[in-house]
Amino acid sequence: MIAFLGQGRMGVPMARRLAEAGHEVTVWRRGAGIGPAQAVAGAELVITMLRDPAAVREVLAAALPGLRPGATVVEMSTIGPEAVRELRALLPESVGLVDAPVLGSVGPAREGTLTVLAGGDVSGCREVLEVFGTVRELGPLGAGQAMKLAVMNVVVPAQVLVAEAMAYGGAHGFAPADVLDVLAAIPLGGLAERLREPSRETRYALALAAKDLRLGAWPGGTLASAALGRLEEAMAAGYGERDLTAIATHVTGSAARPRAVPVNPPAVPATNGMYSHAVRAGSTLYISGQVALDENGEVIGEGDMGAQAEAVFANIAKILADQGATFADIAFIRTYLTDMDRRAEYGKVRRRYITGTPPASTTVEVSRLFMPGLLLEVDLVVSLAA
Repeated sequence: MIAFLGQGRMGVPMARRLAEAGHEVTVWRRGAGIGPAQAVAGAELVITMLRDPAAVREVLAAALPGLRPGATVVEMSTIGPEAVRELRALLPESVGLVDAPVLGSVGPAREGTLTVLAGGDVSGCREVLEVFGTVRELGPLGAGQAMKLAVMNVVVPAQVLVAEAMAYGGAHGFAPADVLDVLAAIPLGGLAERLREPSRETRYALALAAKDLRLGAWPGGTLASAALGRLEEAMAAGYGERDLTAIATHVTGSAARPRAVPVNPPAVPATNGMYSHAVRAGSTLYISGQVALDENGEVIGEGDMGAQAEAVFANIAKILADQGATFADIAFIRTYLTDMDRRAEYGKVRRRYITGTPPASTTVEVSRLFMPGLLLEVDLVVSLAA
């Protein structure tokens, strides 16, 4: 007989597979009416699939009176090698112990395609473990847990990294799908695809992923530590019991709030370093006052309003193109002229660039601009694709 302790998201389909394979299975869950000791009474094999080390210690301690000599406990939760050593000290010498955490989530558990990472002597339980999927024997007791955490220190941070890549792309005008389509061509492509549509079903809870990273923490795990910070932030925002792939929703949602992203296209002469040509905040682009200066900072067309207006609008066109926008996306334009009597000269050039329905606009006369010889300056607010 097999006693299966834990009937959560993974425990239910795993116990069902054992029953379908012809094994006699007794299951235990919290609040089911019988205690762990009753559930394991007479069992040759006791499997635990519980939330964390504390839960495993609590349940096995309660099961001790019912464990028969010669039984084997197979610990399949993710609890870390140190917790496995503690369990070995807790259990009687007459009771065997194998650690066998799994790779895979609810779907593979249903289908029997999990990867079982086994540590310790599996000779007496390998046939049972093969019901769940492929068994990899990794070495002495605790080796399975160590390998599981090593893998999680890659798989979980990688998904956080993809989520951050999606957010970064979004801040620069790309849809999440655009970023994922490009990532599909690199080795991370398969993993990145998981985040295209965050799972509505919780297959691997975000809070459990955070638990696994805490268990696998070590001084050299800098990326995993940073990823854990992201997961804790998401848990604080209420994502703990959602699937890990919801990290994409959390990170991109946070990034969607207005953030100042400087825009300085290389095609436009550089600024003096005291400002940026434009700043993108969410779906709005703010373009700094553009004037007629060449790459050496010299005034273009001194005294010539038409030439200066042409240079200004050419710069604006380059900034808009850099952000995937056109003159039709301008929401507001403001012009500063040193001589209002020359506005017709300026207007002639402006009408060649801004056609159709005009944007909101303000034109004012100023006594001077920041460099002698400049006749006009133009700043804008542009609406970009969300």
